[in-house]
This record gives sequence, C-alpha cells and structure tokens, in this order.
Amino acid sequence: MYTDELLHDLYERLSSRFGPCNWWPGDTPFEIMVGAILTQNTNWNNVERAIDNLKQAGLLSLEAMSALSSQELADYIRPAGYYNIKAGRLQNFFSLINGRWDGDLDFFLGQPVATLREELLSVKGIGPETADSMILYAADKPIFVVDTYTHRLLSRHEIIEDCFEYHMIQELFMDNLEENSRLFNEFHALIVMVGKEFCKKSKPNCTGCPVSGLNGVESYDGRKN
Repeated sequence: MYTDELLHDLYERLSSRFGPCNWWPGDTPFEIMVGAILTQNTNWNNVERAIDNLKQAGLLSLEAMSALSSQELADYIRPAGYYNIKAGRLQNFFSLINGRWDGDLDFFLGQPVATLREELLSVKGIGPETADSMILYAADKPIFVVDTYTHRLLSRHEIIEDCFEYHMIQELFMDNLEENSRLFNEFHALIVMVGKEFCKKSKPNCTGCPVSGLNGVESYDGRKN
C-alpha cells in the first residue's frame, strides 16, 4: 500500500473510532498560544488549571500577562509545572509580539506560514512542535503537528524508520495529504487520542485498537518504542 493510502486508511480508522475531537480547546488564539507553551512536558489537565488561574484573575490577555513580573506570572501558571522556565518562555513570546508587532497578534498570525514559523522558532523556548501547534490551531493555517505519539504510532506500524526526525515525519503527512488545516487539525488530535488510549509507550493495548492490522502489523512486538 502506498504512503498516501496508508495515511488515509489510518485517518478513516481513527475517525470512525473516536469521532470529531474538536481540538484545540481555547476561546481565543491568544489562549491557544499560551496553552501551547504551557503544555510542554506536562499533561493537559495541569495546563487547564494554570489557564483557569489566569482567567479567574482576569489576566488572560496579552496586555495583562505582559504587565506581570516573572515571579507573578510563574505563580499563576504553577500548576503547569516548570513554571519559572515557562514564565520565561511566555515572556519571550510576549516580547516578540509587543516589540516587533506592537501587540497586534492578529496581524502577526496573518503572515504566510513559512514566515510565521520562522518568527516563532526565533523565540527562545519555542521549538517546532510548539510553533506548529500555534500555526495550526491559533492561526488556522495548514501545517502538520508532529509529536511523540505520531512517531511512536508510525514507527510501530512500520510506516517510518525509528530514525525519522520531526521534519521528515511532517513532510510525510504534508506531501501525501490535502493541504487543509481542518484535516491536519483533526488528524493530529486523533493520533493523540489513540496514543493515549491504545498505543502507549509501555504496555500498549493492542487488543481492540482501531489501528491493528494497519500496514500488516497486528500488534506491537516490543521492537520499537
């Protein structure tokens, strides 16, 4: 089966099993971008608690959060873990928008994908996955987000080699799927769902997994992470 057929088969299996995921949760592009930074190295429940702290204090805006000191910001986002580091990363992001774009987030997000990605990656603490999450979910522009779940799933089903890096996996999806932000959004969310419920790092639950049999691989045999 060709790669494009495999990816379409994967999408259909996941979509049939999980249905619409309606991801990324967030009321505004700014909230989504803050969440993308806060979710680094933690689970979403912790991020929700941190964001709720900001909302309850009426601080979930670029202007309000930019006015906080590093310590004040860290205290509000404490539930997300690594709060001092993440406070610094948030402030680096705010400096980009305030300094180069005069606080106009909408204008910033209106840039072409390549330009937007380059600017986000120039911010200390924002890597490819975080930048691409912001582009896809906050700017609603077509770029595929790759994470640990994506690599694990494709590797275990022998669609990629273990050595495949971020950009290689991203190109695999973007070269073989329609360039559509809605499709990329849903596909990534579905991969996260199957990764959490079935294709776990240890003790994967292959029985009943909607991906079982994809590319002729019935179950994980322990050879791949």
